[in-house]
Amino acid sequence: MNVASLVRLFILSAIWGGSFLLIRIGAPALGPVMLMEARVVLAALFLAAVGWWWRRPLMWHAHWRHYLILGMVNSALPFLLFGYAALALPASILSILNATSPMWSALIAALWLGAPLSGRTVAGLLLGVVGVGLLVGFDAVAMAPGAGLAIAASLGAAFCYAVASNYAKSARAVEPLANAHGSMWAASLLMAPLLAFVPTPALPGAGIAAVVLALGVVCSGVAYVLYFRLIGDIGAAPALTVTFLIPLFGVLWGWLFLDEAVGWHTLAGAGVVIVGTALVTGFSLRLLAPATRSGRAA
Repeated sequence: MNVASLVRLFILSAIWGGSFLLIRIGAPALGPVMLMEARVVLAALFLAAVGWWWRRPLMWHAHWRHYLILGMVNSALPFLLFGYAALALPASILSILNATSPMWSALIAALWLGAPLSGRTVAGLLLGVVGVGLLVGFDAVAMAPGAGLAIAASLGAAFCYAVASNYAKSARAVEPLANAHGSMWAASLLMAPLLAFVPTPALPGAGIAAVVLALGVVCSGVAYVLYFRLIGDIGAAPALTVTFLIPLFGVLWGWLFLDEAVGWHTLAGAGVVIVGTALVTGFSLRLLAPATRSGRAA
């Protein structure tokens, strides 16, 4: 991995780690539904502009069912679940629970696709359970009213991402930018009816408006473009390194900007979850090795 790709990797991790900070700020002010509807609409508009500039057609007529499925399990449902969880949980815990997604993915692949579970994968899954236990079992926030449902919602959101990744493996191949673009429009349509059942919040101030704009354009739109660039430059497997860095930035931003407490259990739980994720995904430091002359990772 060259220096430019490494810089993009850290920027992407910082952006996606920051999304939990922004959700934590925006959800109490606007409510989960309004916040996430605004997020996906802004992301869809941004990606539409990118698609037009790069001349990447959406081809909605051919892939609309695929976009609806992906929009539900990869955007609408997990976004709403994290938005609900953010009403009770700090950004640091949200980002760490999000890192359990590859573990859920391995479990789903074994049950749904019949993929065998190696000893390494089983060890990673067990470590994930231990990590989540450390994270929430010793945190006073986890004992507060409503925290249990919020933790379940966060794990449910990570599960949705795992379903989406396994679905994408068996679905008809669609160009990555079109996947992101189409799924954001689909998520917008799927969440829109829910607006009729939630109270209309007061007009947000400049600060909350900036949070919504950053969440939609930067954390969804720009982040997807960065991610696709990484996949194109270094491949899908090395790009998965972002999974291990997001919790680190999630904890850092929560501590810096929201004064969230970072106890030994937070660091220990995050570390165990990251190690478990590495085992499940088969991550190796060789993925970060410099590219050979042929451009492939050594």
